Amino acid sequence: MRRPKFSSLLFSMPALWLAAPAAAADLNVTVQIPQLNVAEYHRPYTAVWIEREDHSVAAQLAVWYAQKQSKEGAGTKWLPDLRQWWRRGGRDLALPVDAVSGATRPAGPQQLKFQSGKAPLNNLPAGKYELVVEAAREVGGREVVRVPFVWPATSAQSLAAQGQSELGAVKLELAP
Repeated sequence: MRRPKFSSLLFSMPALWLAAPAAAADLNVTVQIPQLNVAEYHRPYTAVWIEREDHSVAAQLAVWYAQKQSKEGAGTKWLPDLRQWWRRGGRDLALPVDAVSGATRPAGPQQLKFQSGKAPLNNLPAGKYELVVEAAREVGGREVVRVPFVWPATSAQSLAAQGQSELGAVKLELAP
């Protein structure tokens, strides 16, 4: 039996790479934090996560809160006001969570970008999910916005939901 030459193997390898399906996918989130015209404005505490169909947490994407503890205990003290996030897994996290925790954000569009194969999406299997964004504000209200999606995306998709008070538009861009 004759062995193939190394050079013929080398030149046939790129064809194999091109035939393999691309595994990378992007998930980009834009959260609009509205500017509220109120007497005492505080930036909202905000959590962004992905839920499975059974409402268990599949991935923590972001949690924005006052990271500097004050004498009154502000900071993590108010995280339980993000009630759904807190009950679904927030209370089990050791804060700050690397690459998830961040300071509260000002009014305006806030963007998050993620890639499959990298944390926090590296273990997200194919299936139906919901992007969940929850915001709670001191001397303000609380709101949850959900955007259903299928992962991984087979084509580019732009999905959105609209908040009513503490959140504006929540946009989810998926790319295969």
